[in-house]
Amino acid sequence: MTAEFFREEPTARSSWRLAVLMGANSRTYKFALGEALLGAAAEGRTDIPLRDLARPYAMSLVEHLAQAPQASSRSVTGGTDFLTVAQEEAAESVRLGSPTEKLLAAAMKSMPEMVMQKFHNLRGHGGAEIPHRFYEVTGSSRERVVKLTEHLREVALSEQRPTLQAELAARWSIVETSFAAGVGRSLVEEGVAVDLETLRITDKERRRSVSGVTEAVIGFQHGRCIICAQPLIPGVDEIAVDHVFPYSFKRLLSGTDVDLDAIWNLAPAHRPCNGQKSNQSPSQGQLTRLAMRNEAIMQSPHPLKRTLQLTLKRHGYSGGRVGEWWDLIKEVRSRLQ
Repeated sequence: MTAEFFREEPTARSSWRLAVLMGANSRTYKFALGEALLGAAAEGRTDIPLRDLARPYAMSLVEHLAQAPQASSRSVTGGTDFLTVAQEEAAESVRLGSPTEKLLAAAMKSMPEMVMQKFHNLRGHGGAEIPHRFYEVTGSSRERVVKLTEHLREVALSEQRPTLQAELAARWSIVETSFAAGVGRSLVEEGVAVDLETLRITDKERRRSVSGVTEAVIGFQHGRCIICAQPLIPGVDEIAVDHVFPYSFKRLLSGTDVDLDAIWNLAPAHRPCNGQKSNQSPSQGQLTRLAMRNEAIMQSPHPLKRTLQLTLKRHGYSGGRVGEWWDLIKEVRSRLQ
């Protein structure tokens, strides 16, 4: 299914989304690296000393460590592990406004050995690698340089850069939440809910805000409006969250277990498109895009994947077979005819 996601829009942006949204995560290193890479490439740089890339990378992790765990409880950390060093050096790094020399040295050592080797890999997808490469590490161990590719600059300088940054931040928040003790267990068991007043994804058990709906799912629909399929540009376009099967249809489904307020039926759209659609039934194109979006989410890590699995299982599906979202959407449409 990841191949289908790329074929739908075979661009460097899709490769970036594959790396950020669909790889398995035992730690959050890749999000800190992605943030640092976007920043460097947005400045038009073609190469950057590893030391200069390691600074924002390390500080991002230090800042996030203060809010939530950055590794799965199954990860084993020791005294020389980067996250251990980051914890030890966090207070002083925050005071200085930059990483301490000890933290910077640890980042420079661990980055090429770990996250920079794995960023392009889709672990959990048969060892596949994303179609585009965004950097190469060159030089000796004493003076490494990161060569930023044309593909990375294309991503970082595109009109969708704000969307990509928001997607990365949302995915980071979702993964952090899944790592948190207690919260993570409830997400795996129950999935997430949506607060329709704030349009935030929340942990069902604790009602803790996890991420915005738009930021969490827009990447899985290639940053495009679910209705017209044209790009959604933050700061330029007004964005709404559309009930693909309209909210007003709930009365037609009373007595069933179809929840139209759940993630599976909510999708970012241009506000004018959303207003024009109003309470009309979705077109075949919209339903196709929704099914493809949901199938793409099914290739991502918990908890969004788990939430959609639970929806499928409630309707008698296995929750793991490709194509089940097409079947469920057709089933819902048939109930409304």
